Amino acid sequence: MARAMFEYTKTVLKKVSFNAELFCKELEKALQRLLPHEVNELTIWIKQYTSNKPELYACLALIKE
Repeated sequence: MARAMFEYTKTVLKKVSFNAELFCKELEKALQRLLPHEVNELTIWIKQYTSNKPELYACLALIKE
């Protein structure tokens, strides 16, 4: 079940990536809901996903390393 939430989160983030503000809000929600190891996986995925989307770079500040 938890894995389903991780996949759902990625789907939502992809769908709202056209708007940086929405992307940041959804990322905040995800960081609160996901388990710590899923947050680590999401961090890796987000860094790869946003590598060619400079408008989303500001949202990376939400991720604590």
